[in-house]
Amino acid sequence: MMSEIPEEGGVTEELKKMASIATDMQLDHKMRTQAINLLGQMASHEALLVLLNLAANDKLNVDERDLALKKAREIVKKSR
Repeated sequence: MMSEIPEEGGVTEELKKMASIATDMQLDHKMRTQAINLLGQMASHEALLVLLNLAANDKLNVDERDLALKKAREIVKKSR
């Protein structure tokens, strides 16, 4: 049990980093897109929630929001 806690904390930190990159409008569109794709590859419930938050973020451009929603859908389909 104790070994799971740091692992979960690492995943949470990784999710926070990816979400931060995905929403940093100072970064190139390509980097933000890569962050969204990486969140989709994580395929966890937490990553799904982050992707849904990104899809709802009206500061992102439409393509990035669509990609986040697409990746969220893929996670839902995998969990069936």
